[in-house]
Amino acid sequence: MEKIISLCKRKGFVYQSSEIYGGFAGVYDYGHYGVLLKENIKNAWLKQMIQTREDVYGLDSAIFMHPKTWVASGHVGGFQDPLIDCKECKARFRADQLLETLGVIIDDKMPLEVLNAELDKLRTAGKLICPNCKTKNLTPARAFSLMVKSNLGSPVDILTEENVVYLRPETCGGIYLEYKNTLDSLHPKLPFGIAQVGKAFRNEIAARQFIFRTREFEQMEMQYFHAPAETKKLYDLWKEVRFQWYLEYGIPAKKLSWYKHEKLAHYASEAYDIEYAFDFFGGAFKEVEGIHARGDWDLSQHSKFSGESLDYYDEETKQRFIPHILETSVGLARLFLMFIDNAYTEVGEGEETRVFLKLDPRLAPIKIAVFPLLKNKPALTEKAREIFAQLKKDFGHVEFDDNGNIGKRYRRQDEIGTPFCVTVDFDTVEKDAGVTVRNRDTGEQERVELTKLVEYFKAKLV
Repeated sequence: MEKIISLCKRKGFVYQSSEIYGGFAGVYDYGHYGVLLKENIKNAWLKQMIQTREDVYGLDSAIFMHPKTWVASGHVGGFQDPLIDCKECKARFRADQLLETLGVIIDDKMPLEVLNAELDKLRTAGKLICPNCKTKNLTPARAFSLMVKSNLGSPVDILTEENVVYLRPETCGGIYLEYKNTLDSLHPKLPFGIAQVGKAFRNEIAARQFIFRTREFEQMEMQYFHAPAETKKLYDLWKEVRFQWYLEYGIPAKKLSWYKHEKLAHYASEAYDIEYAFDFFGGAFKEVEGIHARGDWDLSQHSKFSGESLDYYDEETKQRFIPHILETSVGLARLFLMFIDNAYTEVGEGEETRVFLKLDPRLAPIKIAVFPLLKNKPALTEKAREIFAQLKKDFGHVEFDDNGNIGKRYRRQDEIGTPFCVTVDFDTVEKDAGVTVRNRDTGEQERVELTKLVEYFKAKLV
């Protein structure tokens, strides 16, 4: 864990938000290489969801939505966690998680009064202890809303709790609200999906696992609308489609597993998570994506609260019904952490240890780095700049580096996951003998003719 967090900061992937002011818990900023990696992951997801399919449409819905949205979805009334405070060290804990660490079996739907009854039993037995400071001065559990309020709109509404505007806790709400517009403007036939990437916000009680659980995060979600009779067939199809995506981008099958939810939301008929074995968490499997069969509950609720008809007329069967929904939902930051976790590689020992990120070249922040062998030789530098300009035009994010010896430059590029480095030497300039191309994963080098360099990288990177 420490090695990956250190690498992320040292190499400009992830920074603690507001660090010069002491940091801001549960919120992180992405630096230059973090932005590039995140965009590549996002684009890989969008490619599968929209570019390679004819039945999924894109959307970018607003973060702010009408207050009734979250009443209809059940978030205002039920999107909360049970909170416990320690009066001594001021730490905060989720009551259900604290009870589980003490061996008490918890039901996800356990009422607050039942949770407090269990806490009282432990308190009486002297076993209710703060995990942080080891004192016994813990408060009873109370409901803690995960919704983040905004001062957008009337101050009176905020003070009276009427028509309060929230920052969205998940992005799928915007998809449900734009289902009708998508249907009216694009005229898709069932089944079809709507996919989007966007920010969501949750007032997490304890966001302490680096970027795995944060208060501001990006979700990549796709809602697939279909006739109810097709749910089982389409659910199995989407499970396979999404699982194969992970394999395609270099995640080994042995590090992935399916977790089946036995306790389902009242509207769901089936729910699975794709889990990944994070070395970051000592090899523990953690959720990276959820795939859920949500029935017609979402559209039914929004139809009821808005007064708008959200049904669909099937011209072939002459039936009118509210479509059912299959959802694939993934946190972008979790995928970001997963790919770095899987890519982090150490070769050698002691001072000879080489650290590199074995990322799929399509995801790597920088595709190619170009070096002149010596920075104080204008002929080498000029030729390297010429090659750099050509490769940058053809392959996007390419770096030029002439700082330090070649070995150090290789190490810098290794740590950010650059798959290939190109070195321009005297033979390149004087004999037109090509350049040396070094492979990140193997460390092997080969000479490539300048006239064949672009084609060489097209075969490796595209």
